Amino acid sequence: MPKSSALVCVHCSARYPVDRYADDCPACRSAGISANLTVAYDTPPGTGLRPSDVPRRPRSMWRWEAFLPATAEQAVSLGEGDTPLLPVPDLGLGDVWIKDESRNPTWSFKDRLASGALTMARQFGAKVIASSSSGNAGAAAAAFAARAGLPCVVFTFVGSAGPLVLQMRSYGAMVVKVTDKADRWRLQSLGVREFGWYPTSPFFGPVIGSNPYGMEGYKTIAYEVAEAFDWTPPDWCVLPVCYGDALYGMWKGFEDLKALGWIDRVPRFVAAEVSGSLTAAMASGEEMPPEVPRNAPSIATSIGAAQATVQGLEVLRRSRGAAVTVPDEDLRRWVVTLAAKEGIWPEASSAAPFAAIERLRAEGTIAPNERCVALLTASGLKDPGPIEEALPEPPLVQGGLTELLAALKNSYGFAP
Repeated sequence: MPKSSALVCVHCSARYPVDRYADDCPACRSAGISANLTVAYDTPPGTGLRPSDVPRRPRSMWRWEAFLPATAEQAVSLGEGDTPLLPVPDLGLGDVWIKDESRNPTWSFKDRLASGALTMARQFGAKVIASSSSGNAGAAAAAFAARAGLPCVVFTFVGSAGPLVLQMRSYGAMVVKVTDKADRWRLQSLGVREFGWYPTSPFFGPVIGSNPYGMEGYKTIAYEVAEAFDWTPPDWCVLPVCYGDALYGMWKGFEDLKALGWIDRVPRFVAAEVSGSLTAAMASGEEMPPEVPRNAPSIATSIGAAQATVQGLEVLRRSRGAAVTVPDEDLRRWVVTLAAKEGIWPEASSAAPFAAIERLRAEGTIAPNERCVALLTASGLKDPGPIEEALPEPPLVQGGLTELLAALKNSYGFAP
């Protein structure tokens, strides 16, 4: 376990104390830029290790404790991480692999964030956990708070997917709904500033990203991907992006491995988004992604924010990456395609990388022979609405074989 020595601004590299996890960079803020902080260490993570030194146990992201700010013994863990990397050659997208994060304990990639954040919450002596979430982050925070024996308050909004809210409640979280999404941050900010609640998610705007110790958990996705490919990284990593937490964490993880000499390069990154904030910033060269309001909410509620983050933009620029804005019709199509062709039912947000790869292959940005890893962030069970809208109602059969065959033919075009 490397010792964390400071929190460092992702944009200007200014250094701050390790307990500034609930703040942005004041230096950048004075210049009109909202930038998150990331964990820096006394010595580079993994120093002195070889790939063969990484233990096979525990079967969680904490087998990478040499790269994380706490030990496996200290970890608040539910067995998160160690998710499968699956080839999907039949999608017609070329050499594409799915990193299936729906296999995590609460069925989303946010479990890695929650494990990292809650582990350090105990180290800092936190008394109450707080999260603002449309679903996945709140469910993960609630589950890991329960594991840690800490109370958890989750702020969500009217209109959040019912199964996600039920999941938060099932873990014992004190769920609070608001009508105006911005009120989530206002109320959580009061708890953080007035009572010292420990935040795992963004809670003020412009949004900078989530808890920096939580984001260290996302580095382990990069380690697992590199290891699975025998330390030859993919050419591209394509992620659904809202605030860019996993985007930044994965990029940082690959940077760790390159610094050790375990890999010879860092993949290029793609942000698949629904607002177009990063797309606009990449085109304009602005330092701060602009707010790009939508005429109507996207079905991809997990990545539905109108404004992206500096940390996401930093990764795209440093990796020579790209941003793609994905419309709802493409999300619906890929949700159905992944489920029917590969047996993988993604949340609508998780379908965004496949639409992005499709477009970038067609444009020639991603070459035909280049390998892509798509991060599938959450299960479709979290928000079944898009699949309900995309598929017809099953036929009701009353009768025998003749009626059954007619129903199969009329509804599905199937004849045995």
